[in-house]
Amino acid sequence: MDHVKLFTDTSLACSKLITGRYSTSFTLGIRTLDEKLHLPVYAVYGFVRWADEIVDTFHDHDKTALLADFRRQTHEALETGLSFNPVLHAFQHVVRQYGIDHEFIEAFLHSMALDLEDQNYHPGLYKEYIYGSAEVVGLMCLRIFCNGDAAMFERLREPARRLGSAFQKVNFLRDIRSDYEDRGRVYFPGVVYQHFNDTTKSEIEADIKADFEAAYEGIQQLPRSAKLGVYLAYVYYLKLFYKIKKLSAARILGERVRVPDNTKLLLLLGSYFRYRLSRI
Repeated sequence: MDHVKLFTDTSLACSKLITGRYSTSFTLGIRTLDEKLHLPVYAVYGFVRWADEIVDTFHDHDKTALLADFRRQTHEALETGLSFNPVLHAFQHVVRQYGIDHEFIEAFLHSMALDLEDQNYHPGLYKEYIYGSAEVVGLMCLRIFCNGDAAMFERLREPARRLGSAFQKVNFLRDIRSDYEDRGRVYFPGVVYQHFNDTTKSEIEADIKADFEAAYEGIQQLPRSAKLGVYLAYVYYLKLFYKIKKLSAARILGERVRVPDNTKLLLLLGSYFRYRLSRI
């Protein structure tokens, strides 16, 4: 028995378990990808989920020290090709296999560090944060989807970034109350939570709409192995976005918008039929 392979396969299985426990929606999206893409994408999710947990969950611990140690362990895993943290071992394996850029990893960890301190999110820092927290995650997945096709990656780089940006901004808008009340954060530049109104909300929504439109052009050009899964994530977030658009700013501050499970199933079925009919 090849015990090195067993160790790596077990580490990848741990990332799959983490994804299933933390995000049913993301797990559903991964399952609609070609099977060969499942474990690599689970590995990416496991990595970003663990870093995010450090930042947002363990308030009774020194989160700065925890994140610094996680960063150190990440670098060590990437350098040596081994980690006894199964999440990091799975992740470094996928980084090496698909040539995921280390710059993406550094940008992601930098954005996680930004969440450890109170920030004034001026336009430059806002773009920097979104790039590191969301866009590079899409770019990591794009490396996997393109599987060594550098020309395809460069062609789809910008749409992938715009899709990650749209997802993150929708999250910011949906969670504006909890981000402020629980974490003291308002990510949108120049927005004062107490003065958040319908005009401000409409301006933010116009920006998100432009991101969605640019992203869809890229989804149409994805390899067939990845197209359905990415399209499903796109329509799920678009549905969430449309629900948010229908509500007033006051309603957004008073409730957390979600897409019910039965609606998610309908979105899956609709996406599948569009995919089968080559209408994506």
